[in-house]
Amino acid sequence: MAAFSSDSPAGALRDVFAQARGEQRAAFIGYLPSGYPTKHDSDELMACLASYADVIEVGIPFSDPMMDGPVIQEAGMAALKAGFRVKDSLSSVRKITDAGGRSVVMSYWNPILQYGPEKYAEELAESGGLGTIIPDLLPEESTRWAEACHEHGLAPIYLVAPSTSPERMALTVGAGDGFVYAASHMGVTGAQESVNSGARDLVNRVREHTDLPVAVGLGVSNGQQAAEIAQYADGVIVGSALIRAAKDGLRSLEALAKELSEGVRGD
Repeated sequence: MAAFSSDSPAGALRDVFAQARGEQRAAFIGYLPSGYPTKHDSDELMACLASYADVIEVGIPFSDPMMDGPVIQEAGMAALKAGFRVKDSLSSVRKITDAGGRSVVMSYWNPILQYGPEKYAEELAESGGLGTIIPDLLPEESTRWAEACHEHGLAPIYLVAPSTSPERMALTVGAGDGFVYAASHMGVTGAQESVNSGARDLVNRVREHTDLPVAVGLGVSNGQQAAEIAQYADGVIVGSALIRAAKDGLRSLEALAKELSEGVRGD
């Protein structure tokens, strides 16, 4: 794990979790794809979510979303049809920053590779972004991106799953910063009726290898589930449920974001 100063983006991301811990709650991390359903609407949705989420995952829509569930796939395709370009994700990050929020980018590796990793890292940091989640980029294959992140103080965030071996766990969490993304179940993303019971065990396994905050994602859809996970995780990640709400408009998104924010606080 890189040793960034507290005033670096990665340090600022760790501070988000420290603040939540000081308030005896988990952090709420919300995902929305940039450019969905249009760039204008996306800007409004991002600014609204920034009022409730501790961190926003800004998704980069991609034409081959192999790890995404149907809700995220549909939203990504809508954004691409509306003219989304990778550079628009940086505009989303800037919109969140200007609204007083914090954000990281979630993307497959190919869009960033085509844009230019060094250029993207520089512009992401300049826009106020704190880090990235790239689920198809393994730590042992991420030297170029890790160097770009280190140069600009960004946190490279990696995923672990219930199937992750102890050896793999140590390698993965040791390469990252900011927080560890604990995928609570195997398979593609998407809201679930209930959160996998193995999520707590996974969080405990991660903590055997690192003192980084652990955030649980894949499956959370309401405030009750958020409250359940907040009892043992440092962060609660919500994606598909927020996209479904956003499809119904700004008021629907705000209502769910408020519910989730209250859920991680146990309200």
